[in-house]
Amino acid sequence: MIELYTAATPNGRKISIALEELALEYKVIALRLAAKDQQQPEYVKINPNGRIPAIVDRTAGDFAVFESGAILIYLAEKTGKLLPPDAHGRSLVLQWLMFQMGGVGPMMGQANVFFRYFPEKIPAVIARYHREVKRLFTVLDTRLRDNEYLARDYSIADIANWAWAVTHKWSGVEIDDLPHLQRWLKQIGERPAVIKGNGIPPRADSADAVVKSAQSILV
Repeated sequence: MIELYTAATPNGRKISIALEELALEYKVIALRLAAKDQQQPEYVKINPNGRIPAIVDRTAGDFAVFESGAILIYLAEKTGKLLPPDAHGRSLVLQWLMFQMGGVGPMMGQANVFFRYFPEKIPAVIARYHREVKRLFTVLDTRLRDNEYLARDYSIADIANWAWAVTHKWSGVEIDDLPHLQRWLKQIGERPAVIKGNGIPPRADSADAVVKSAQSILV
């Protein structure tokens, strides 16, 4: 059994989607971000960074893993799925995973803060993050023009990027002019495991907590 500590955010969704795709048995522990569950001492022992998500693999000596990208790699290696064994295939997946971890996620996160939560609307700052998110989306669109998935076959790279890119409207970024990205978002979004994993934990249970948590970092 794998314990998943999570909330209704893109980084959390990555892991529930992957667990569903890999058909692993898991238990969900939904953290209340506004209540700062993620900063409690018992959770910080699992994730020293005090963020979500994290897992504890009870089938492997209670091994804890934090950081969503590291969790995806761990789960893929544990099952031998969603990450090719050959050096070139593995590198290709990890390149696109790092693209999300270092680019798409952080830039969309900043766009969300300044577009949605920041008490003062600063047009130049909002425009700066919108431009960068759109640039990153254009990189994805170009890649997907001649490729069904980001790295040969469907992989953890697709899961990671999809979980963020599918929330583009919340960031205030439109993709009407990116047809290949649209096709890929729709295609992956129709996978049964993605549909199920993208609803864990239910958004109604933690959406307010996510908003309040985001607002709390601004004061």
